[in-house]
Amino acid sequence: MTEQGVRWTAEQVLALAPDAASRKAGGKLGTAGPWSEAGSGEGTVWGLCKGSGSRPYQTVVDLADAAGPAYKCSCPSRKFPCKHALGLLLLWSGDDGSVTASAEPPDWADQWLTGRRRRAEGKQDRIEGSSASGSADPEAARRRAERRAERVTAGATELEQRLADLLRGGLAAAEQAGYGLWDETAARMVDAQAPGLAARVRELGAIPASGAGWPARLLEECALLHLLDQGWLGRDRLPDALAATVRARLGLPATAEGAPVRDRWLVLAQYDTVDPKLTTRRIWLHGAASGRTRLLLSYGAAGRAPELSLPVGLALDAELTAYPGAGQPRSALGERHAPPAPAAFRPPGTTTAEAAARYGEALRDDPWLESVPVTLARVVPVPDGDRWQLADADADSALPLTRSARSRPGLWRLVALSGGGPVTVFGECGHRGFTPLTAWQEGTGEAVPLC
Repeated sequence: MTEQGVRWTAEQVLALAPDAASRKAGGKLGTAGPWSEAGSGEGTVWGLCKGSGSRPYQTVVDLADAAGPAYKCSCPSRKFPCKHALGLLLLWSGDDGSVTASAEPPDWADQWLTGRRRRAEGKQDRIEGSSASGSADPEAARRRAERRAERVTAGATELEQRLADLLRGGLAAAEQAGYGLWDETAARMVDAQAPGLAARVRELGAIPASGAGWPARLLEECALLHLLDQGWLGRDRLPDALAATVRARLGLPATAEGAPVRDRWLVLAQYDTVDPKLTTRRIWLHGAASGRTRLLLSYGAAGRAPELSLPVGLALDAELTAYPGAGQPRSALGERHAPPAPAAFRPPGTTTAEAAARYGEALRDDPWLESVPVTLARVVPVPDGDRWQLADADADSALPLTRSARSRPGLWRLVALSGGGPVTVFGECGHRGFTPLTAWQEGTGEAVPLC
């Protein structure tokens, strides 16, 4: 359970907001004025918020769920959390006496909590039952895997022919063909049940319109796609770890395996990427004892946030099990021994030169790797013409920021946090540069999300 004396910071609460508008609206409700009967107890916060109607909105937040906070509000908003849930958590985080420590929640809050926890227990029972029944027929599972492998092989073979045709006809043809060529090829890869190939093919369509030097970039991406094709077609000759990486890059399903690692995992960063069909949430964790940096992935249908939510700066006592693959950071979240709680520790930092070297070393295990997680110590954000970079405060080296990082509001938050002085920054370092995700001021333990 969440201890009543341990409060989240306002920054950790606002990191839960689904968008900037919710963050702003929630901030306005983080005062005692609109609230009545606000209370907390046993890892739960509840309260009544005065709205435009005659009845106040009933808002309750379950903080004791080890998967992250859950919310219920009687308002009509479809956002999770809504502005009322954010405002209630801000009021609670302020610890000014506006939220009374109570032993029992009111009936309306207790009914939701009880029903929710019963449903969670039933869901776990169904998962365990499904797992048991699924493992009862390994022969059927083997046949399904073989059929899918045959379809993927057919798709990879077809893609090889299309890449050969492109190179034979010249890259200029790609600019004239537009997106149609790539969309049709990607659809063929979806039919072949190779979503990883489909995603990489779609990305090729944007390269001819990406500015000067696009032919070289297109050739590089075609080479990586060819390498992935050949990895699959020759997978029987690859080391087990590299073959597992190829399967993961193709988008084939895999199961976390090996001994689980229990640790106190600090949430380093959390951010979503959205496409028309799926929302993908990436959560980076760092183990206090193991020193490992691991990645959790959570998914939600289009327009809906993924279920797993872990605010930056919190830590959870949990077990993680790694997925197969050479150098793959992805893990599955296993048994959770306590809900997330604030933590003051941070991962050890390194230099910008060492960060670039780490990415280079990681490419040996996974040539298709876009970036690696890195914590930079004592760096200063400085402008470089119309770009920005993170410069070492104690050495003559720097890492450029990625184009996406330069367009985000988080850049200015980082600049303001630094004030011209060194900061510690966690982010993703790759061939396009460095994307900062979280920062800490020198001498403080409070994490500031940048995404």
